[in-house]
Amino acid sequence: MELYTLARVIHVIAVILWIGGVSMVTTVLIPAIKKLKSKEEQISTFEQIEGRFAVQAKITTLLTGISGFYMLYAMDSWDRYLDLKFWWIHAMTLVWILFTLVLYVLEPLVLHKLFRKYAEKNPGKTFSIMHRAHWFLLVLSLITTAGVVAGSHGWFIF
Repeated sequence: MELYTLARVIHVIAVILWIGGVSMVTTVLIPAIKKLKSKEEQISTFEQIEGRFAVQAKITTLLTGISGFYMLYAMDSWDRYLDLKFWWIHAMTLVWILFTLVLYVLEPLVLHKLFRKYAEKNPGKTFSIMHRAHWFLLVLSLITTAGVVAGSHGWFIF
């Protein structure tokens, strides 16, 4: 197997694990946690499960970025960033940057502390805001994924 093919396999599997995990957190985990009776149980359950997923998300976003940028390098496709028919490459990069920024910078430095502070005061509102943010990221990821599949098979909007 050539290195480019290996990079594509790693890329697709990493994206499946990453965005599939985001989907599970958004559609299953957060709604279930919102139904727990006590705020202490809500906070501890969320932190315990989300903390474990954060490790998976960090690994898979790292693998996604490395493999994706390697494929652009190997195909010498950097010029696709200059062509609007490849909007999905911009979208992939944007989604990757957003998640990488959240996972590696904002969550450990800011979001974890803010979550704790506001969840203690008003867990319902905190989980609702977090749920909407997860829905936004999931929908953006799914639109991007649809664009990637269509665009990489020759269907262009522009």
